[in-house]
Amino acid sequence: MRPKAIISACLLGEMCRYDGETKEDSAVLEAFKEYEIIPFCPEAPLFGTPRERINVVRIQGKNRIITEESCRDVTQLLKEEINSFIKKFPHANAIVLKSKSPSCGLGTTPVYDENKKVVACGNGIAAEIFLNYFGENIIKSEI
Repeated sequence: MRPKAIISACLLGEMCRYDGETKEDSAVLEAFKEYEIIPFCPEAPLFGTPRERINVVRIQGKNRIITEESCRDVTQLLKEEINSFIKKFPHANAIVLKSKSPSCGLGTTPVYDENKKVVACGNGIAAEIFLNYFGENIIKSEI
């Protein structure tokens, strides 16, 4: 049985980013060629591709996921999508997440205040949920 790696789908070459592009990374593909790859993108199934950009916004001390133009709070929708994904794939030996993403960033995601000013760098919503479920030792790398 091969080890399993959950990898941000955009790093695998899927055109699933908000702008309809990819961030394919051949080094990731090479590093995990012996693994069973499980592509992960919580945004595309919910909002389609391309789509409105989302941001992590700190509101009353809590990070929320807010659409950039329509200012819609999509935090709960994303939590449900991510938790559903974890129920389907509860075991992983490695997780590779896209940096700076409001979903996948690990310590690199800009966190904005309500005036759209960056106040910190933190975790995307999926990275935070994955840390709580899988533990920090399983998130091996971030591109």
